[in-house]
Amino acid sequence: MTARILDSYDEAVADTPDGATVLVGGFGMAGMPVELVDALIRQGASGLTVVSNNAGNGDTGLAALLAAGRVRKVLCSFPRQSDSWVFDGLYRAGEIELEVVPQGNLAERMRAAGAGIGAFFSPTGVGTPLAEGRETRVIDGRTYLLEYPIRGDLALVKAHVADRMGNLVYRKTARNFGPVMATAAATTVVQVDRVVPIGGLDPEAVVTPGIYVDRIVPAVHAGQSTQEASA
Repeated sequence: MTARILDSYDEAVADTPDGATVLVGGFGMAGMPVELVDALIRQGASGLTVVSNNAGNGDTGLAALLAAGRVRKVLCSFPRQSDSWVFDGLYRAGEIELEVVPQGNLAERMRAAGAGIGAFFSPTGVGTPLAEGRETRVIDGRTYLLEYPIRGDLALVKAHVADRMGNLVYRKTARNFGPVMATAAATTVVQVDRVVPIGGLDPEAVVTPGIYVDRIVPAVHAGQSTQEASA
């Protein structure tokens, strides 16, 4: 089965329901699917739970989604940095919930969801406030915390190139959380610079197999020029 190749970002997220859990790729702005997030803002879904590495930068991308009042809760590793003023203001005003998840655990919880793992034990967070009220177990003399998978209704991912089957190649550090998020969501939507024919990607370079990808929006279909799409 091939992924659906769509002409617009808006079409790709049009059926997102209120209250959905949305996995948003990116490490800061590296690999952030900004155009898909902007489309989600236009679409209007509210009460969202967003899972991402951080809680938005500046006024664009994820920060714009927060500023639009569409997000009920954020699960992330780094909620605060020098340009996180949108999240900071909402959190201080009690208008948004936060669950801090150590970065390795965040990635592994999504990987576990994609792999069908019911739960796992991790030593990360033991002895910190993050462990309060959590189930622990001592294994070989070391204390571990029980961690549950994070599953998304929707994953928004940015990749570099896709083929028509949905196989994905990423560009350098823009790869970050995209591969695990693609496996952990019921519907995975990917914005890419371009789509090549089947056989146009080196199989050894494919990071995300097309079986995990449901919808693709090439930048050139969505109104960008080829030069803009490859920038």
